[in-house]
Amino acid sequence: VYYELDDERKKNNATDVAICRVEQLCPFPYDLIQRELKRYPNAEIVWCQEEPMNMGAYNYIAPRLATAMTALGRGTFEDIRYIGRAPSASTATGFYSVHVKEQTELSLRTLRVCYFDDRHVSAVPSLPRHRNMK
Repeated sequence: VYYELDDERKKNNATDVAICRVEQLCPFPYDLIQRELKRYPNAEIVWCQEEPMNMGAYNYIAPRLATAMTALGRGTFEDIRYIGRAPSASTATGFYSVHVKEQTELSLRTLRVCYFDDRHVSAVPSLPRHRNMK
């Protein structure tokens, strides 16, 4: 998903949007996560993944990310925004055209959360609300 997000960021000249990749899940890199949290003290924390919510890294990452955030006074689990596919029994839709549409929507929804105002990304669908989103 990183490359799609980066492409959208470049298309919209969203130079104040930071994208941090977590490439090591276990052991959880608390030190590296906290370093990035300190580097961007005013950033909204968004976890984006292409897998459905009940698959992929989200359920493993979210409580650990929340621990790192809490230690720095950056918020709690409730402050993590999730953007990805809704929980599903299937890993994919099975149709390439639907997959491409979903990937594009993921990138646009993520950018909307991070950097949406009247100047940028005017045709983005509204965000679905998940159980941990305000």
